[in-house]
Amino acid sequence: MQPQPQPPDQPVPRSAVPRVVIVGAGFAGHRTARTLSRILARKPVEIVLLNPTDYFLYLPLLPQVAAGVLEPRRVTVSLVHTLPGVRLVLGEATHVDADGRRVLYTDPEGSQGELAYDRLVLAVGSVNKLLPVPGVSSYAHGFRGMPEALYLRDHIIRQTELATAETDPDIASARNTFVVVGAGYTGTEVAAQGSVFTGELRAQTARSQRSRMSTSTSEASRGAPPRWLLLDIAPRVLPELDRRLSTTADRVLRKRGVEVHTGTSVKEATADGVRLDSGEFVATKTLIWCVGVRPDPLVADIGLPVERGRLCVTPRLDVPHYPGVFACGDAAAVPDLTRPDSPDAGDGGFPLTPMTAQHATRQGIVAANNVAASLGYGEARPYKHHDMGFAVDLGGAQAAANPMGIPLSGPAAGAVTRGYHLAAMPGNRVRVAADWLLDMVLARQGVQLGLVRSWSVPLDSASPELARFPGASKE
Repeated sequence: MQPQPQPPDQPVPRSAVPRVVIVGAGFAGHRTARTLSRILARKPVEIVLLNPTDYFLYLPLLPQVAAGVLEPRRVTVSLVHTLPGVRLVLGEATHVDADGRRVLYTDPEGSQGELAYDRLVLAVGSVNKLLPVPGVSSYAHGFRGMPEALYLRDHIIRQTELATAETDPDIASARNTFVVVGAGYTGTEVAAQGSVFTGELRAQTARSQRSRMSTSTSEASRGAPPRWLLLDIAPRVLPELDRRLSTTADRVLRKRGVEVHTGTSVKEATADGVRLDSGEFVATKTLIWCVGVRPDPLVADIGLPVERGRLCVTPRLDVPHYPGVFACGDAAAVPDLTRPDSPDAGDGGFPLTPMTAQHATRQGIVAANNVAASLGYGEARPYKHHDMGFAVDLGGAQAAANPMGIPLSGPAAGAVTRGYHLAAMPGNRVRVAADWLLDMVLARQGVQLGLVRSWSVPLDSASPELARFPGASKE
């Protein structure tokens, strides 16, 4: 049962040293904690970071984990080692009592605790976006956390191996068919990296069976190549990005054999496949849901004003009428001061900043600066950031990028994209670069680890960073 806040007449005792509590260690939360630890070094302020895991997950490289390019620990950066002076509390926030100035949480072993605060930064991020499509919540899997990436990697290998041993060509074809819904940043990279991965797995199988390809079974399995479909209701892939990036990504995907279906959505999902709104039925055992994200459900449960599901904040990232409460990243409805004339402008006269890692990281810096200012160290300033461009890794040497508005494709874009990721990562740079070099000269390991099962990573989860286990509460 979710713990309930105590009555207001029972105040939580506080230390004489001000305490800053940061909830969430994604791009926004990690950068807030890191910047605060530098600004407030040797200052009489306690910084506490509440997060379900002991690592920061570099999400942009997660598709490469699912495709066997990078080992899981390469994209998980230790919070303890990269945040000196910050106290880590392992736990998942269950309730924020803004009036009582405390956060209630559940630790990894199910015990409940609470953290009193003088300043609070909410950076809980986002979870998979759901749509009311029959069967999707039962048969689809999202792509927002490490458990989902590990499951998908095992699942792709398993389906490829089962298809190889299958005597029924229709079943083999279904196992070799992979459907990705959502042609945004994540879905495009998953389809691009996945098509390379399954192609390599099939090539490895063909080489190992070349000397004994006399049976009809082997010939049938060899004749069922992997099939990847990328679906989106939008008129083009990467609809939120520059059209030149979209054109480059579309060309690379189609050349690689990915079937790109724009203006198309899923009408129903079943155990045997998916039915499209066009009426076509695609037999498959794999449905990957990448239609977008929504703010963490904790945001709506706080009881503070929200806009489009995100916590309303001022340009200085503080919550109106609640002194000492700040929010940033995907959890916050941050006005985009760089686009005052946008048709998407809301009641405040400005549109909201997109839910991207680029904005979350820079909002974390501003949030840290303004929290410190509220404690008497420095001056507060508003958040204002112009996009510096985007980069999409399409697998192998292929990528699409527009750094500072300069459109790039092919190996040049690939070099820029990987250089950007290495610069943006707060750790593990040498290990990531080493894995990339090894992937260029060695075959990928097509081995199932069996650590994450299908029921452990439900699509409808408020905690995609945690795998569900038997007996765990669903709250």
